Amino acid sequence: MNETMWYSTLIKPTWAPPAWLFGPVWTVLYAIIAVSFGYVFYQVLKGSLPWLIALPFLLNLLFNFAFTPLQFGLQNNLLAAIDIVLVLSTLVWALVAIFPYVPWVTYVNLPYLAWVSFATVLQFTITYLNW
Repeated sequence: MNETMWYSTLIKPTWAPPAWLFGPVWTVLYAIIAVSFGYVFYQVLKGSLPWLIALPFLLNLLFNFAFTPLQFGLQNNLLAAIDIVLVLSTLVWALVAIFPYVPWVTYVNLPYLAWVSFATVLQFTITYLNW
């Protein structure tokens, strides 16, 4: 069963957003991520920020990019639920770590934090409903 068909067969809560909304939301969020995370990596590479500051940002990207293959490729809600917690955790870590150095990076990523928080609750709900 293909990815779109599989997801459409899952039981979802009534408050789940329509599938068409995910593309536009992620387009905006990935633009924010590209600019702000890119700035952090650039500052670390030029020595203006400690290299450990980049670690939660790097881990966040890895966990974020792993979500789609886990959820839709493997069609595994449980692994996707575990992964989304890692996305949320590393994002909070990254935003707390960068705030003393570059507060705007934290502020600009608040929509990303809000969406990932919502997505975490949604993923856990879908996982539960389809257990």
